[in-house]
Amino acid sequence: MGHKHGESHKGQFGSNFGFLMAAIGSAVGLGNLWGFPYKMGANGGFAFLLLYLVLVVFVGYVILVSELALGRSTGKGVIGAYRALSEKYTFIGWMEVIAPWLILSFYSMLGGYCIKYAIANLGDLFGASWGVGGMDSGEFFGAFTSDMLQTVIFSLIFVLLTVIIVVRGVSGGIEKFTTIAMPALFVMLVIIIIRSVTLPGASEGLAFMFKPNWEAFEGAGWIRVLAVAGGQMFFSLSLGMSIMVTYGSYLPKEQNLERSALVIPFADTLVAIMAGLATMPAVFAMGLKPGAGPGLLFVTLQTVFDSMGAVGPFFGFLMYALVFIAAITSSISLLEGTVAVVMDRYIEKGKKFNRKTITTLMGLSIAVTASLVSLDGLGANGFPQFFGQGCWLDAIDLIAEGILMPLGACYMAIVIPTSLVDNEATLNGAQFKTKKFYDFCIKFIAPIMMVLVLLGQMDGFFGLGMFG
Repeated sequence: MGHKHGESHKGQFGSNFGFLMAAIGSAVGLGNLWGFPYKMGANGGFAFLLLYLVLVVFVGYVILVSELALGRSTGKGVIGAYRALSEKYTFIGWMEVIAPWLILSFYSMLGGYCIKYAIANLGDLFGASWGVGGMDSGEFFGAFTSDMLQTVIFSLIFVLLTVIIVVRGVSGGIEKFTTIAMPALFVMLVIIIIRSVTLPGASEGLAFMFKPNWEAFEGAGWIRVLAVAGGQMFFSLSLGMSIMVTYGSYLPKEQNLERSALVIPFADTLVAIMAGLATMPAVFAMGLKPGAGPGLLFVTLQTVFDSMGAVGPFFGFLMYALVFIAAITSSISLLEGTVAVVMDRYIEKGKKFNRKTITTLMGLSIAVTASLVSLDGLGANGFPQFFGQGCWLDAIDLIAEGILMPLGACYMAIVIPTSLVDNEATLNGAQFKTKKFYDFCIKFIAPIMMVLVLLGQMDGFFGLGMFG
């Protein structure tokens, strides 16, 4: 399976299904499960969904096609890929490789929380002492986040699992794992949805999510909603964070680029909506307030499972196991994006490299940062804070998702040669059916939208009140 780019050293996806599962696994992350349903409900319900879908089509799709094409045409990780376009674009690659490295520091902590909660629900199932054991879920969460040793251990377990998969390479590790894990996630989600929407009082949760509320768009409010939807779409699809360029570089030339770029956002959005169906009806049925972020997942939902009686721990275990899969399929792609860049350096210098060593060293650096973020305990442990944020997670998130990613994608939309994308999309006589649409969006719509997302992110993080 050797290729002229020397990808044979770094690896390659064995099948189109394997590539799609890995890419969808990367796209389906914690943001789908705890960000999307709440943001949708809080920002206009069905109206937000419509806007989100428009953004996915006009911005998400075109940036996704561009990143996959850039990766496949250069056969390199993100720094090498941008350098191949021009020496002066190397900095874009750097922005896009620092972002996933930063994100992994808090992603690993949250992944560790998922493992802890899956185990705790399993404990309740067997009446073991390490279960939640009828403790108030807010107290249980508080006790866990402030237990520094325990949170660090669970974060490190998550980092270790991520490293174990990435060490095994593209087809033997990432592809093998995601082809089993993603269908499993889908099935588990369906089981939880059936339980959630059949609870008495579930309809209020559906109304929260799907009832169109145009008030959110009044005045300058629409820019805020646009920024929230744009931000969510962007991170949800793993854009501007080296992943799609890297995965594109492992995509065999025979595969249809355009078709892949349409399937990924569709599947990602479908899972985000399904996550809403799994969580919101249950939250409202139990008379609880919906929220976003870790609170929704680890406090509100645990309360839901606690109040379900004997079957609660079973659904709790399913839910947290599913969230763990969503988290780890994203973290392996984040790690691979950074590992690929180091492997490229060796190839450029004509040296032999060892994927195991590189992955382990990158994993160790993340183990350090993840431990620091875990020790902060979402701001619970009195650590000094920075950038005016309440906890280290938010501060790191601000740099990565607030600044580096939208900026990187904005530059990408400006510098990507449309001829390069056209060439990659029309290999082996394939037709680039969306060419005119693509050319228009990448020139005019994507850069403008990225600037709006960037402003909206700044506004959100710093509470500047720019948009009313």
